[in-house]
Amino acid sequence: MPNPDQVAAQTVRSPSFWMIVGLIGIVIVLEFSTPPDYVMGYLYISPILIANSRLSRTNTFLFTLAAVFLTIINIWIPNHETIQVSMVVNRLVTVLALVVTAVLSDRYRRTQQVLVTQQAKLQAQEKIMNMREDFASTLAHDLKTPLLGAIETLHAFEREQFGKIQIQQKTVLATMIRSHQNSLRLVETLLDVYRNETEGLQLKLAPINLVTLAEEVAILLIPLSTSRNVYVNLNYGESDFRKFLWVNGDAFQLRRVFTNLLTNAINHSPRGAKVELVLETNSSNQVVQVIDFGAGIKIDEKPYLFDRFYQGQGDRLATGSGLGLYLTRQIIEAHGGTIWAENRQPQGAIFGFRLPALAHSSRDMTQKCRDNS
Repeated sequence: MPNPDQVAAQTVRSPSFWMIVGLIGIVIVLEFSTPPDYVMGYLYISPILIANSRLSRTNTFLFTLAAVFLTIINIWIPNHETIQVSMVVNRLVTVLALVVTAVLSDRYRRTQQVLVTQQAKLQAQEKIMNMREDFASTLAHDLKTPLLGAIETLHAFEREQFGKIQIQQKTVLATMIRSHQNSLRLVETLLDVYRNETEGLQLKLAPINLVTLAEEVAILLIPLSTSRNVYVNLNYGESDFRKFLWVNGDAFQLRRVFTNLLTNAINHSPRGAKVELVLETNSSNQVVQVIDFGAGIKIDEKPYLFDRFYQGQGDRLATGSGLGLYLTRQIIEAHGGTIWAENRQPQGAIFGFRLPALAHSSRDMTQKCRDNS
């Protein structure tokens, strides 16, 4: 670190220092060449402000002290006229103005320094965060290939392409495949989360029947629900008949919503319990609710359920990456919908979402569905 003598020498040699000295010299000439009734001390404000912005606090203090001294001493020098009260008051007011200017400008300078420091810290944190997210995204992308290869190899063993296997070995292979598939889904979810945040969620909108998506996902999750001994039941609110819930949406993304919510409900349900998937129309919206009979949601965790990487500390039976519900919220909000979570009485939790209904009548859509089939 440079010593104080070096700093002082550099200050004296700086152009700003001599510019301020020149301005003070001009004010001194004006001050001492006019009668004491004319107060020119206010002009010292300009060099004080310049010193505060370009020189050290010590130099600014010295210049302010010099300006105060010169303003006061002008009462007696160079003339020795009768000193009047108004003359003294004017000089004291000028001195007060100079001191207030120095104090306020110094406070502003320190505030600016704090803001610059905080901005530098924020930029450094943002840079670290971007590097961390880029690293996570790259790592997740690189993990997909070996996971896919491992899954295909395990499937080949399961199909007995490398020789006969026993029933116990098939059970182990099925468990390994399911574990690798869960890891693959986690990697894909992580990639999608980062992609959505950087590029935005790109939707391919088309008329979609939510009931069809719900039935497809429920069938795909039969192995999971069977392994946990959980029964998935679809119902349509107060009606006992199959409904048609048409929305303008992206089938792939909405299928992920159903998968995330149903998987969450199955994993959080005790063995032998039931998960209800309720699909109904409410005014101009289509409403879906996934109801489980697990441990429910703690009140202090409720505001954070759909935050990124939030896993919760409650008594729920399974934990995850904290990305599934976050991605689900991204998808629903991109469709112009809302998502929520609440406890079910006397036990369990409800995760629901609401999407704008398609403008066409349900009868027209039903007929279109029949024609396509």
